[in-house]
Amino acid sequence: MAVVDDQELMRSALRMMVESQPDLDLVGEAADGHEALALVRARRVDVVLMDLRMPRMGGIEATEVIAREQPGTRVLALTTFDLDEYAFPAIRAGASGFLLKDARAEEIVEAIRTVHAGHGVVAPSTTRRLIEHVAASPGGTGAEADAVRARLTPRELDMLLELATGESNAEIARRLHLSENTVKTHVGHVLAKLGLRDRVQAVVLAYESGLVGRSPR
Repeated sequence: MAVVDDQELMRSALRMMVESQPDLDLVGEAADGHEALALVRARRVDVVLMDLRMPRMGGIEATEVIAREQPGTRVLALTTFDLDEYAFPAIRAGASGFLLKDARAEEIVEAIRTVHAGHGVVAPSTTRRLIEHVAASPGGTGAEADAVRARLTPRELDMLLELATGESNAEIARRLHLSENTVKTHVGHVLAKLGLRDRVQAVVLAYESGLVGRSPR
């Protein structure tokens, strides 16, 4: 994995945190988006801890390029600011996670593992606002919603609508009276069929396509 932050002190703290974990391997550091792109193009990087506010090229722009060029690389965005203007663009750019820099070290380490496993991570204080934000945005056309429906089985469509609530697999399993493993399997099928990186992207797609909020369930 790699650490990207324009503040040397922050990079040092993140480096020590990563190196303290036996299952994490730091392959490089970068001080801005340009250096981050050079790093992921030259080395195999599974997860990038990405600061969002940096000189020359910020983290959101770098995340967008990484998501487009390096689909196997996951980005976990870190910022001092719990503000929509940073969280939502980062997620839309392709970040699989968004955490505040003042999160506890164990929370960041666990987020790295979660993102690496193919799941999304969003700071709890941001999750509900993300859903409210995309729900309030203009929905897509009926054709966009129909295109999503056409690619999913009825059960998978139900699962996508459940994901749009922002609830966990365990919560969805309890409501649908299914096992958590069954829910996990269906979620995996939904993400694969729709070409989505994680459940955070699924939430955004469900609302922006008009499948949730405009179209009947």
